[in-house]
This record gives sequence, structure tokens and C-alpha cells, in this order.
Amino acid sequence: MQINIPPDLQILVDKRLSSGEYANAEEVFRRALEVLEAEESWAEEERRALDEKIDRALAQVAAGKVHGPEEARRKLAAMRATHLSDLGRR
Repeated sequence: MQINIPPDLQILVDKRLSSGEYANAEEVFRRALEVLEAEESWAEEERRALDEKIDRALAQVAAGKVHGPEEARRKLAAMRATHLSDLGRR
């Protein structure tokens, strides 16, 4: 299959190729399509799980089980540090 791509997309492909991360345009398109597929296949179960987490959080708020701003900042900072550490291990 051959495709013609507009100049603005060619610039993006060239940018990826010049980064050295991809050997050819096929790899760039393959990765782009993989990302698109992953984004589109975000399952209803995952959405439901997120809704359940939100519902639990709202129930905690209603029950008065909330943290003050300083405690919330500390917890978020710790969660962020853990997340960034996990990303560094990949």
C-alpha cells in the first residue's frame, strides 16, 4: 500500500525519524496506529471502574472523611513521586 500524506504530516513523520527513535516511516505510522487503537479501546469496564472510584470518593466526602489542604498536598506529592519513580523504571 502506498499513501500520500500532506506536508504537515510529513513534517511530523520527519521529526520522529530525525529523533532516531524510529528507523522508517512505517514504524512511525505503526506506533501512531497502536496508540490510536489503545485510546479507542478504553473499555467500558475501565470507565465503570473510574465511575465507581468517583462514587466512593463522593461518599467519603459526604461522610466527612476528607483531608485538609495541607494533608491533601502531602498525599498528592507522595503519589506523584511514586508515579514518577515507577515511570523511571520502565
